This record gives sequence, C-alpha cells and structure tokens, in this order.
Amino acid sequence: MAPAVKYGRLMTGLRIVDAVDRFDSDLFVGRAHEILAGLVADGAALGWVEPPSADEVTALLAEVGLAALAGDAALRAAYDGSDLVGVGYWRRYARPTHQPHADLEKVAVDGAAQGRGVGRALTAALVDAARERGIEVLTLDARGDNDRALTLYRSLGFVEYGRLADFVAVGEHRYDKVFCALDLRGGS
Repeated sequence: MAPAVKYGRLMTGLRIVDAVDRFDSDLFVGRAHEILAGLVADGAALGWVEPPSADEVTALLAEVGLAALAGDAALRAAYDGSDLVGVGYWRRYARPTHQPHADLEKVAVDGAAQGRGVGRALTAALVDAARERGIEVLTLDARGDNDRALTLYRSLGFVEYGRLADFVAVGEHRYDKVFCALDLRGGS
C-alpha cells in the first residue's frame, strides 16, 4: 500500500491502494457507486446504459473482491488524501485454457479528478498487480469513441488487436468495440 510515486503524482496526496480489504466496506462501496453511477449518467463507457444501482455495484465489488482473495483478480482504489477518487480491477479468465490471462474490466475516475493522472496511476498499478500475479496477457475492450482511455492504454503499452464495428449499442447510437492487449510475457 505504498504511495503511487512511481505511477506519477500529478494530484497532491494521490495514492493507489490494494482495495481487497475494502470491497465489503459500506463507505468504500457507497463512494464507488457514486463514482460509477455519476460517470455513466454523464455518458461514460463503463458497460452500463443506465447508471448502476447501489445493489449492482455492491454485488460487482463483492464478486471482484472474492476473486481477488482467491488470486484471480486485483482491485485497486485511488485516493486523494482520504477521498476515494477512482477504482479499477482486472479478473483472470475463467476458462482453463485462458487462466494465464486476465481482462482489465473497469477503470473509473471521478469526473472532478479526471485529467490529473489518476487513471494512469490506477491502470499502471493494475498492470503491476497483473505482473506480480504472473498474468501473461492483460486484455481490455473499450468503446471506440473513448479516445482518452484508448490514448492512455496505448501509452502504457496496450496494442489494439481487433475492432467490431458498431457493436456497442447505447439507445440508437452505435459504437465500435475496440480490443487491446498488453503482453507481459517479455518481462517488460
């Protein structure tokens, strides 16, 4: 639970912590819900069309937290001082033939904290956790119009390996689904 100095300190007091011991904390889950629901309400590409309910976020974090306790996921939280400003996680693939690999499923930064290095620090910490757990390839998918996220992922070494045109449906709008991967087998 060291400070995020190696990830960059654009935000005063920014620290990234392993949140596996917080996934069932009402305070943590409540603030994570606020962040996720607020981002989705503002049109963020996080997998929901409508803002998730508190129960949905509680269930999601419990599932990820339990997987993290079993070594099959990593859950990280970004704090500015004592304020939770971001959450992110990856989960190992369940298929036996895919278990050396994991999928970065969500990286969410409160709107007020965006553009200050939180997403980069959070994603870098998740990549480090994947390396530490022996993950060989870390994958992700992003909505094609999410230029900020795609730029961030590319800057951290993720490479686009595919795209499904007009795959993501949000009401009447359609967006590409972009697939990216970071190969960790080279030890880089």
